[in-house]
Amino acid sequence: MTDRYAVFGQPIAHSQSPHIHATFGRQEGLALDYRAIEASPAGFLAALEAFAAEGGVGANITAPHKEAAFALCTTLTSRARRAGAVNTLLRKGDRWHGDTTDGIGLVRDLTDRHGLDLRGRRTLLIGAGGSARSVAPALLDAGILELVVVNRTPERADALIDAMGEPGRAITRYWEDIRELGDFELIINATSAGRDRAAEFKLPLSLVNSMTTAVDLNYGEAAIAFTAWARSAGCRNIVDGLGMLVEQAAESFLQWHAVRPQTDAVYTELRTQLAPLVGED
Repeated sequence: MTDRYAVFGQPIAHSQSPHIHATFGRQEGLALDYRAIEASPAGFLAALEAFAAEGGVGANITAPHKEAAFALCTTLTSRARRAGAVNTLLRKGDRWHGDTTDGIGLVRDLTDRHGLDLRGRRTLLIGAGGSARSVAPALLDAGILELVVVNRTPERADALIDAMGEPGRAITRYWEDIRELGDFELIINATSAGRDRAAEFKLPLSLVNSMTTAVDLNYGEAAIAFTAWARSAGCRNIVDGLGMLVEQAAESFLQWHAVRPQTDAVYTELRTQLAPLVGED
């Protein structure tokens, strides 16, 4: 059987991952079978087992399955263990090995592609699901000053912060108190609220200062609501999740094929395709 790769999520039809990995494969002279597989939370495990039985050896995991993927792994990288979430699976025998490449992908996009220095930035992370868990450790490792997590379900935010193991530097605050948090140099949306076409972010302008960078981990239409708020708030830099998507894919590709592909060409291609969709200048 041909080695197979896939991305699992719900929804997943919008995913650019099959195109990205096909491009990486052509770049490296590798013929890949990489597909998008829609799976509900209830059906995720069965879908993954069927994929493995058909020759699946590597998988990317996106919302809402990152924490479920973590739970089924026999072995984990240290960064995945710290995050409590997995976005990259590698088949080893009849077991899954798990990693999270989202965080390093985000940091590489912000620092290398956008030229941002994350050191010393007071950071607000909105959301506490699998995506937030995946990026939080890398942000702390990149030298941010403080990580403040707000989530409408405070227990999930508390669990995320407990996993970071940096009391005092990584803290939670109640959503109801968001107006009292002061201002931040980095604001990251790690929720999926923007996937609702009628969504509107109503965040206080007091969160923003003259240096604020706003980042949405989503891309395309799903990032429109948050980035619209960021523009209206006068954020200095506004970044969507497309660069993180490409960079985390390159890290996954490295684990599966022992070579890290070049990312700039596929990023530029996808950015050009998405510009008319989201109405960018």
